[in-house]
Amino acid sequence: MSRVISGIHHITAIASDPRRNLHFYTDVLGLRLVKRTVNFDDPGTYHFYFGNADGSPGSILTFFPWPHATRGTVGNGQVAATTFAVPAESLDYWRSRLDANGAATHDAGTRFGEAVLAFEDPDGMRLELIATPLADPSRAWHGGTVAAEHAICGFHSATLAEEGYEKTARLVADVMGFQQIGTEGNRFRYAAAAGPHAGSIVDILCAPDGQRGRQGAGTVHHIAWRTADDGEQLAWREDLAAAGLNVTPVMDRMYFHSIYFREPGGVLFEIATDPPGFATDETPDHLGERLTLPSWLEPHRARIEFILPPLE
Repeated sequence: MSRVISGIHHITAIASDPRRNLHFYTDVLGLRLVKRTVNFDDPGTYHFYFGNADGSPGSILTFFPWPHATRGTVGNGQVAATTFAVPAESLDYWRSRLDANGAATHDAGTRFGEAVLAFEDPDGMRLELIATPLADPSRAWHGGTVAAEHAICGFHSATLAEEGYEKTARLVADVMGFQQIGTEGNRFRYAAAAGPHAGSIVDILCAPDGQRGRQGAGTVHHIAWRTADDGEQLAWREDLAAAGLNVTPVMDRMYFHSIYFREPGGVLFEIATDPPGFATDETPDHLGERLTLPSWLEPHRARIEFILPPLE
């Protein structure tokens, strides 16, 4: 296979209060707000993108914050945990920082030999930090509130909760080109063909007795995988359709192009292009400082700004 999925591009989740969401991910976790825009399918709702200095693929956690959204239920058919990579000696720092900010932590033991610190965001979204030598400090945002030597270095992995395991595993391995690199109990670990590196890993957690997830605040909406460019994305679309999956047409998300499909267990997958990136409508030094809109929504800016809740 000449083209590869090189890892996670971004993960998109649902929140409730936009101000609280913004505070937690910038002030507490120390991520950069790299883009402040709207949900293109629901322009009365913000779409926040948090990441590293330039919002490079593999660092981007995004949110649709719907005020007053009811809390969802994490379960099968969802990304059950979003996991960040931090430097190997940073868990004590993060344990103290999160506890001091009201995000109760618990030690989740070791996973494939690496220590895991679990916690939740204000909406109950399940997050983890893994202390790992795979953490690359060059992928961290050093202009935020977290000491540079402990800053989050993008994603480590994501955990898919599934009632069954085999069909999802066949899609990930046989179609998308991931390689199985480990098994622990009912957890099956795969790495993208370009890995293993931080952000290239996906765990499939087989939980046949688990409850089905219900979408709402505190749950992941979809996970996006990286592809290099538009040509490779079209080739992936052909392969996925040939494998019997229903795949959307290519959608213009301004900062990348996207196709979507559901894997056999129900998780919504996206394949997103690396380019063009987030500096198309703001300079790198000023990412996320203003509300950006696509050209087709720009004529409605005044009404959109009136509807959106103030952030200050």
